[in-house]
Parts: sequence; structure tokens; C-alpha cells
Amino acid sequence: MASTSTSLIPLRGHGRKASFSSSPAKTALKKALRFSFSSKSSVVICVKSSSGAVKYNEVVVDEEMDKIRRLQNGSDVRGVALEGEKGRTVDLTPPAVEAIAESFGEWIIKALEKERGRPVEDVTVSLGKDPRISGASLSVAVFAGLARAGCLTFEMGLATTPACFMSTLLPPFAYDASIMMTASHLPYTRNGLKFFTKKGGLTSPEVEEICDEAARKYANRLTKVSTMLNSPPKKVDFMRAYAKHLRDIIKERVNHPIHYDTPLKGFQIIVNAGNGSGGFFTWDVLDQLGADTFGSLHLNPNGMFPNHIPNPEDKTAMALTRAAVLENTADLGIVFDTDVDRSGVVDNNGNPINGDKLIALMSAVVLKEHPGTTIVTDARTSMELTRFITDRGGHHCLYRVGYRNVIDKGVHLNQDGVETHLMMETSGHGALKENYFLDDGAYMVVKIIIEMVRMTLEGSDEGIGSLIKDLEEPLESIELRMNIISEPKYAKARGREVIEAFRSYIEECQLKGWELDACGDCWVSEGCLVDSNDSPAAIDAHMYRAKVSNEKNDEIGWVHIRQSIHNPNIAINMQSSVPGGCQLMTKVFREKFLLASGMDKILDFSQVDKYAKLGKMG
Repeated sequence: MASTSTSLIPLRGHGRKASFSSSPAKTALKKALRFSFSSKSSVVICVKSSSGAVKYNEVVVDEEMDKIRRLQNGSDVRGVALEGEKGRTVDLTPPAVEAIAESFGEWIIKALEKERGRPVEDVTVSLGKDPRISGASLSVAVFAGLARAGCLTFEMGLATTPACFMSTLLPPFAYDASIMMTASHLPYTRNGLKFFTKKGGLTSPEVEEICDEAARKYANRLTKVSTMLNSPPKKVDFMRAYAKHLRDIIKERVNHPIHYDTPLKGFQIIVNAGNGSGGFFTWDVLDQLGADTFGSLHLNPNGMFPNHIPNPEDKTAMALTRAAVLENTADLGIVFDTDVDRSGVVDNNGNPINGDKLIALMSAVVLKEHPGTTIVTDARTSMELTRFITDRGGHHCLYRVGYRNVIDKGVHLNQDGVETHLMMETSGHGALKENYFLDDGAYMVVKIIIEMVRMTLEGSDEGIGSLIKDLEEPLESIELRMNIISEPKYAKARGREVIEAFRSYIEECQLKGWELDACGDCWVSEGCLVDSNDSPAAIDAHMYRAKVSNEKNDEIGWVHIRQSIHNPNIAINMQSSVPGGCQLMTKVFREKFLLASGMDKILDFSQVDKYAKLGKMG
């Protein structure tokens, strides 16, 4: 019998599973797999006979690498960090986080060396986290990964996402980069990472590059976290400096004629932090400026989020805040999400202001300061919002869903000479040119508070809600979901096929009266997706918006279809100004596209079926 020898060659791509017919080959394979650590990286087993002939049998065991790549969530990393979620297994493990943090550290070092044209030393990175109970163990993994990359680390403790970015700018901190550990409004079992440099948040392609490198690291070494740190992180109290930064902005811009240092004296403001990271805004900002914050809710951090989801879109969160405002006759209510990069408000009459209403409120404030500016939103906003903005002399750019897409579009427009001061998504993510294009829920609230005080000083007692009293709402609005019937690793490609087929059906006039939408002001075409300027942005998730008209060419409404970045499904948003319009568009979408194109074989669209039949959900 010929003797055999084996060697392992890491692979990045995919290959065929090998079929070993000989017993020695099977033995060699078993030995090789025992040698290849607990992570299932892609390997090639080379089996060499004594005669010198080489027989290659590719064995692809790359599921663990795919798991790391699937942790990418647009411009963030997110996963399941704790058991307890039905149907989901833990995938954001300390070893995975260490590999990702190390790859981020290396990425930062390379970027700085390229920027400065020389080797760099003592690269500094800060880490903040929300109160999730998985934060402690995963923080160790982050620090271990950054140390392995050669970075100096700084521990901010409980922090907010915007504060992490500001830690790269505000002296004396001014770190080279920062990471925020959070999963935003998702359940306590989840966690994630957001990455920042002095230029802002990383883009989806940049995070994809980091996750690709992390997948290779994870698959080619022992999958255990380095819990022994040669150089432990230095603890810093950045949140104190960040709170002072916000207080100074309010004091300077209100410029109260009587009590400059306490411009909020006489105002009662309710804060609902949802047991996330937002409690600091009550104690370290509002109270310090003289506000009465009695009646505030869920200020103490609790990583189990026992009261409600910390989310300004959550109905319970808004209802509890509304009740507190009315019970205490407060001037304003504030709702933060977990990591305070989003917010919503309640006016003095108890009216919730989020979604399109919050965009309208911020637009009204910004257009006072910057007449004629362009405002970028995601393409799910209403036609009524467009009229609200244009009636005030502004320009409305509809763009791809995803807060990073919306913000980056505003950056690019400014670079192209189009003055753009506000970028905001319906989820509550909003960024201002004056604030480094940072989506900061606390800064948005600061802008609203400043306007509220100014209105009072000018003699108005109507409250902040009066700024949007003429905003009309769409007659009908609905969101439906279609689940992709596929293994997770193929779901993204399947979803892209569905959405591109939708585009083809419209372009080939198979959906009569349906036309890909475009706002026309900012080089965005083909359903508010494609930049037609000289530097188009990369597409992270496919989506299109179509406007729908009847046989008389009267506009019925619009349909927006997009891949979900978070889950293996496709979201459909519809709005109509015609009674029954959403149901009519759903019927056409179901019969003329989904069934006609055979999508029932790869999609579960039971929600579409139900709404088409009944005209309602639930």
C-alpha cells in the first residue's frame, strides 16, 4: 500500500466536497480535520502517494467563516450574543468579536499609514457600550483583539453611539478610532459593534472588508479569546465631557437674557431612556441647565430592558411618554433608543412626533436657519412630507433606505456643491451638517429644545408641535414582509433576484401604470436607488420605489420594495392618497408580479395574500 502525507492550504472561496474512496485517504482526512482546530475553515487536503503522483481532493468546511461574514449588518456588526431567542443560536461569540476587533485595529493602522505616508505608532481606540448583559465578556474580546493588532485601548464604560464618535474629535481625548458595542433596539440577547474614525462611521464595503479578514483569522487559529491582556485598557470618563459639550451648545445658542447658565429654567421635560444609555441626558444635561425632569421614565440602565423596547418607533414607549407628559403637564417628552443615536419627541399636547413628523419638525427648524437647503430622506417618506418641505422653500431628495445611505448621500451632495444640512431616515436616525454628519439622537433633541425655548422667549405658547400643524398625513400606509425560503447564506442572493425581477417587470411594462420613481433634484434615478453622477455610491441592499397611476394617469400612490439587512426577508412599503389604494396596489403586485413570475417558489408572501384579500392586517 502506498504511504500518504497531508498538507493544509487555507481557501477563501468555495469548492466541491471531496469523495474519498480509499481507506487511507479517509484516515488522512480525519487526522487533518482533527488538526484544523474547532473552527471549520475552508481547507484543501492534498493526498500524495509514494509514487509521486498528487491527487487533490477539496474538502470545503467553511460554515464558520460564513457565520463571521453573516454578522455584517450593513455598516455595523450584529449577532446573537446570548441564548434565549427562539430559533436563533449564539453566533456573536467572544472569539468572533476578538477576530473582528483585531481586523478593525489592523484596518485603522493601515488607513493611518496610507494617510500619513509613514509607519504609525500608538494608535488609540476607545470602546463604549450600552447596558446589555453580554457587554462585559464581549468587551474583553474587543480589547484582546485591538491589543493583538497593536492598538492602545481606552474604556469609556456605559456610553452612547454618538459619544463614541465624538471621542475621536473632542480634546483632550481625540482618539484615532472608536467602537460602540450595541444592538440598538434589538432584544437583550443581541449585541453588535459600530465602528468610527475621525471621518465618521465606516461604510458597508469597509465593514465587509473587515469581516472578510476576521473570518480568515477566526478560521485559522484556536477559537478562544485571549483573556490575559498584557496592557489593560485605560478607563476614561468621556461622557462627562460629552454632556458638557451638549450643555454648552444649548447655553450659547439660546443665549438667555436673564439666566444664561440655566436657560431651561421653567421648562418641564420628560425623558424616557428605556433603561438604555440615555439617562445621562436627564442628570448631566437637562438638570444642570435648570429643567424640571420630574416624571421621567426608565432612566437607570438595565440590559434586560424590562419595561419596553428602547425605540422611538415603539408604540408602548411613545404611549408611556405621552401619558407622562399629559399627567405632569410637561412642555416636552423625549424618547431615546438604547444607544441614543435615535430619538423621538412628544409635544405639550401629548402628540407623538416620530417618523415623517419628526423629519418635518427638524426640516422646519433647519429651513429657518438655512433657507433653500436640500433635505435627504429615505424613499419611504410620504408625498405629503415632500410638499411640506417644498412649501417652505426646501428641496427634498429621496434616497435608498438605510441611515448610512441617507447620511452618505448628504455628504456627497455637499461635496458636489448642493447645500444639504439635514439627512434623516424615518427610523429616527438624523444627521446635521453642522454636527459632523453624525446621527445623534441627543443632538437632534438639543436642536428641538433650543427652538422650543426661542419660541417661548418670542412670546409663543403653542409648543413645538405647532411647527408641523399643517403637515398632512397619507390616507393609507402599510408595510408587509415576505420571507425568503432559502438557507441563510443564499438568502441575500435570492432577495436580490426578486428585487431585480421587480425592476424588470416595471421596465418591460408588465405592470401597467407602474413607473420607477425619481425625485429629479440630485442625480438619483431608477427608483431612488442609482446615483447617475460621476461617483455613484456602492449599493449595500437592493431596493426600488415605483409610483403607481390608474388608467386615467391619476396617481394612486407608491410602492417601495427592499431587502432587509437584518433578516432574510423582503419589506414592501406602500402609501396611497386614494381610499383602498394600498389594497389595490397589493392585488396587482401579487397577481401581476409575484404569481406571474413564479416567486411563490422562493417566497412566503402570506402577509401579501392576507392584505390583498382583506385590506387589513391582524
